[in-house]
Amino acid sequence: MELPLVVGVDGSEPSMRAVDWAADEAALRGVPLRLVYASLWERYEGAALAEGIDRPSEQVLADNIVEAAARRAHRRDVDLKISTEVLPEEPVPALLGEGRNASALVVGARGRSGIAELLLGSVSLAVAARADCPVIVLRGSHDSQADAGMRRPIVLGVGEDAHSTEAVRFAFQEAEEQRVALEAVRAWRCPSHESAEHPLLAGDTAHHHEQRAVETLEAALRDVVADHPSVELRQRVVEGTTREALLDASADAGLLVVGARRRQGHFGLQLGRVAHAVLHRSACPVAVVPQRV
Repeated sequence: MELPLVVGVDGSEPSMRAVDWAADEAALRGVPLRLVYASLWERYEGAALAEGIDRPSEQVLADNIVEAAARRAHRRDVDLKISTEVLPEEPVPALLGEGRNASALVVGARGRSGIAELLLGSVSLAVAARADCPVIVLRGSHDSQADAGMRRPIVLGVGEDAHSTEAVRFAFQEAEEQRVALEAVRAWRCPSHESAEHPLLAGDTAHHHEQRAVETLEAALRDVVADHPSVELRQRVVEGTTREALLDASADAGLLVVGARRRQGHFGLQLGRVAHAVLHRSACPVAVVPQRV
């Protein structure tokens, strides 16, 4: 049985754009779409308030939200298999629970907080930092970059761990399903103390670090590339910080893929500095793929 693609909805425009993106993605993957709204309306309205009323107002709102999301998704693809559920839980634990039986979670950059969309919402951040499955956060939803049909390349950020294959496999699979190119990016820097202590060898030192970046990139892709011969692969090493290299690449990307280590028994937010930065500032949607260590 194919695991569904789960979308967290709350009636906000960012979450509805997430529904659009996820509907297109589910159709490409050939998997069901599951729309989830989480709310503790029972706690706030209570049994006393509900007496004499067929359904509490928040429950009506929740049902209307998921029904509107389902109609919107069906407009993207009439054949899409869609299920909906209203969960009496806080959004973060509800979505984390859904993620245990999902192919991926999709959330908007912000919810109904009214704060500028440029910033990342606390729910989106917490889910991306703790979920057991890949989480796609719909950055870039202010323009057409959050449209899954734009056929922009997938960008993969490759870090120090050349054996973190989960993010690599996810990126290749996305590029194959969307029929777009995959651009794998590895950043490198020459430590300032090396060039300062050896000014005559500065060029050789820089070349050494650049070559190491090339080797790390090739090692990260080696075990996966043969499984996806149809994917156009572009490999690029960039001098500078990983954060800035990926943010620059996001300007022309349809999706930016980064890995995030998940340590057994650790219950806090588990996001590296790079993943945290791109979630807040990327110009396109970001996929955070967990890597167990």
